[in-house]
Order: sequence, then C-alpha cells, then structure tokens
Amino acid sequence: MRPLIVFSHGKDAPPWGKKISFLAPVAREAGWDVHSVDYTDLPDPDERAARLRSLDFGSPSRLVLAGSSMGGYVSVLASERLRPDGLFLMAPAFYLPGYGNGDPRPFARHVHICSGWNDDVVPVESSIRFARATRAELHLFNSDHALWDVLPAIGLLFSAFLRQVLAGQPSF
Repeated sequence: MRPLIVFSHGKDAPPWGKKISFLAPVAREAGWDVHSVDYTDLPDPDERAARLRSLDFGSPSRLVLAGSSMGGYVSVLASERLRPDGLFLMAPAFYLPGYGNGDPRPFARHVHICSGWNDDVVPVESSIRFARATRAELHLFNSDHALWDVLPAIGLLFSAFLRQVLAGQPSF
C-alpha cells in the first residue's frame, strides 16, 4: 500500500478546512494518500482521540498523523495505539483545561510542531514545553493560532518532513 496521512482538524474547523486543504495536495504530490477524519459531531477531545484510535487504515507503507489545534492533541493520543511513523502538529492544544491527558506523549519516530508566537488560543509556551519534553522538532512563526499567513512556509516544511519519513531518515 501507499503511504497515508490522516488529518485531524481543530475544535471548530471542518474536516477540509484551510490548513488541511492546503497541505493535502502537497502530500498527494509527494505520493501519499490522504484521509481527513470528521469530528464535527464530537466536541470532546478525548472522544475524538478514541474515534481516531478505532479507525482501520489497513496497512499503509508509512503512516503520518497530522493535526491542528485540538487535532494535534488527538493525533498524539492516538499515536500510542496507531504507532505512526510521524506526527505533524500545528498549534497543538496541549496542557489545556478540559483535556483528559495533561501530559501527552508521542509514539512516533518523527515529530514536528509548527506554532505561532502570537497564538492567543493555545499559548506558544505549550508547544515549547512539549517539544522540550519530547525532543520534537519545533518551528515557530510570527503568526497567530490559525497559521494561515505562513501556510506556504509550513507547506515547505511538511514536504521535507514527508520526504524524511519516507526515507526513514532521522529527524533534522
């Protein structure tokens, strides 16, 4: 099977929101199949993680979980069961009240985080704390929570990340 990327959207975003719609063609061009999970009926982040853990994606040659905001948290929680080759997280919602796992741990060889210095939804310090604790690759942008104004730069990072995962190379 071909490699697969599974996207998880944020709390109020649709399954094919702006970030996912921007990154999906980047993935397809690199030879990856793309799936975006619909969580719009589930407001609870831990229920979303349970949904992602319960899905059967077959046996892709490589698996990447990519998530934005709440979807980043969901992807990390699901990584314990799904054991992806990589996690690509954008403004991940870590260390927030109402989230069941106060100390999420990634189960993937490659973990990259993109966050904005001006994020007023999930403090940038959360991404820094998570990256420090897990030795994840961290990319900080002069942007806000949505990261829309830096999508071209994130797309370049995402493309390089996918090449790295396919090659089985160590993190940058």
